[in-house]
Amino acid sequence: PAEDVRFALTNATETRFVITTNARQLRHMFNLRCCQRAQWEIRRMFNLLLKEYKKIAPNIFYGAGPSCEDLGYCPEGKMSCGRAPTLDDLRETYEARKKQS
Repeated sequence: PAEDVRFALTNATETRFVITTNARQLRHMFNLRCCQRAQWEIRRMFNLLLKEYKKIAPNIFYGAGPSCEDLGYCPEGKMSCGRAPTLDDLRETYEARKKQS
């Protein structure tokens, strides 16, 4: 993928950064960055971060992870990886069951 091109470039270097955030925003970041559709390096980093945060604050980060695991559905719509139903899938199922009743 295009985002992996930097590994082939001679100027590819280690990147260090510091963030300041609250638990709610951090859970949102885990929703987005632990997703199968996130760039693999970012996904790996956030999965490792999540593992550490679950050790520090298990009550806050219980169930945290990709949106599909946290919410029970995939908010990506047509861009879904297929691990969980999308909102459209859930609506279709609901409408089909509603017609059967």
